[in-house]
Amino acid sequence: MRTFIARPDDDRPYPALAFYSDIFQMTESTQRMAMRFASYGFVVAAPEIYWRFEAPGTAIAFDDPGRDRGMGDAKRMRVRDFDEDITVLIAFLKNDARVVPGAIGAVGFCLGGHLAFRAGLSPAVKATACFYPTGLHDGELAGDADAGSLALAEQVRGYLLIVFGTADPHTDAAGRDVVAAGLGATAIRYRISLYDAAHAFMRDVGARWDPKVTDEAFAEAIAMFQSEL
Repeated sequence: MRTFIARPDDDRPYPALAFYSDIFQMTESTQRMAMRFASYGFVVAAPEIYWRFEAPGTAIAFDDPGRDRGMGDAKRMRVRDFDEDITVLIAFLKNDARVVPGAIGAVGFCLGGHLAFRAGLSPAVKATACFYPTGLHDGELAGDADAGSLALAEQVRGYLLIVFGTADPHTDAAGRDVVAAGLGATAIRYRISLYDAAHAFMRDVGARWDPKVTDEAFAEAIAMFQSEL
């Protein structure tokens, strides 16, 4: 599982973040975001989520054919495949000398936001940030009919931050209400933050990008990780 790693340029150990991309994998835009997190003092490990199907180093284009390709790859996956890869990545970080022992978080965007949520089900993960996660409200994640992630929320042991744009068609107001109700039925520590923005507002390519809101949401996540890890 080819994994992009960004970290501060010294020999000190740092807290780690398991970082999950959107359906386009490790594009230059996503690498910039991973490096931005690393610059705040984290070892960021971002795996290629479709390594079973795509050649190493594949970054899918931000266009309609690329969207269809990425969504098609997602449908070829199974929830158990994603969960297996999460387990492997967390085990890698737990045993990496560059990582402060016991200081592991997770962060993801779009489909990767859903993957970060599932990473947060691991007791090893102390804090999770899910940016505009798709499929939490209806279970859509992979080729399985229903990932059932929200029903497992009680297993989350660390702090959970979920960020949505209010103009996101993938998780509309009704979908956000489902997520809020599911989390509200648990005893976990969490926060749902809403921003006046579209889906993928943190991707610095295309018309959806909102740099002001990106900075606000990013700062919220950094504050949470610095407090919890």
